[in-house]
Amino acid sequence: MARKLPPAESGLSPLAENLDDLGKIVRNTRAHGQLRIDDAAALLGVSSDLLSRLENGKPVTTDRLLKTLDGFGLQILVLPKAVAKRMAKAAGSGEPSP
Repeated sequence: MARKLPPAESGLSPLAENLDDLGKIVRNTRAHGQLRIDDAAALLGVSSDLLSRLENGKPVTTDRLLKTLDGFGLQILVLPKAVAKRMAKAAGSGEPSP
């Protein structure tokens, strides 16, 4: 059976307060690129298992996390919580994903 692409969400908060939020952002980025998980993993140079764990909010090593984010054109920006929440709100989503 052919693997289906996850649905792409619009308005997903860029604020990741936990691994689940970060996984949703990564999965949504992959969905917007219309990539199956195995194709994305091959392009990123990581295993499908690692990408699946990341997308499902499971811990992965920092070097693999950064490699995956870089491959998707994403970066981590460390800010005080109050500043991050204001920036997320200004980006149009207001709050982290439920």
